[in-house]
Amino acid sequence: MRLYLVQHGRCVDEAQDPARPLSESGRCEVESVADIARHFALSVARIEHSGKLRAAQTAELFARALEPTQGVSEAAGLAPRDDVAAFARGRLEDRLMLVGHLPFLERLAGLLLVGDPERRIYRMQNAGILALERDDEGGWSIRWAVTPNLD
Repeated sequence: MRLYLVQHGRCVDEAQDPARPLSESGRCEVESVADIARHFALSVARIEHSGKLRAAQTAELFARALEPTQGVSEAAGLAPRDDVAAFARGRLEDRLMLVGHLPFLERLAGLLLVGDPERRIYRMQNAGILALERDDEGGWSIRWAVTPNLD
C-alpha cells in the first residue's frame, strides 16, 4: 500500500487574508511539484484535504496534474492538532494522498514509521510530497520524497 503526505503550499499571512489562501509563490511551488509527480506517472486514487482553503487549493492543483480516479474530497481529522492515531485507524487506503498541515503530517509519519507520533522522522516542506509504503507485514517505510526546494 502507498500513502502520499502533502503539506499545503505556502499561503498568505493571516493579516493579509484571514482565509489564508495560497500565495502566488506557494501556488507556483505546488504546480512545480505536481508536474514532477505527473511526469513520473504517480498514480493516486483519491486526494483528501483538511477543508482549510490553502489545503483545498493545494489538493485541487495536485488533482489537476494527477487526475485521481476517485476525485478530491474534504476529510475530517486532518486539522493541525487532530489525533493521528484515531485518523490512522481504518482510514488509510492504497494510493491515498492526504493534503494537510503541521504538526499533523509529521506526527502521522512518526506514528506509521516508528510507532511514535512525537518522534519527528521527516521534516515536511510546503508543497512537498512524502511517499510512504506499507509492506505485507504491516511495516511502513519511506519510499521517496519530492520537495520544491532541494537546499
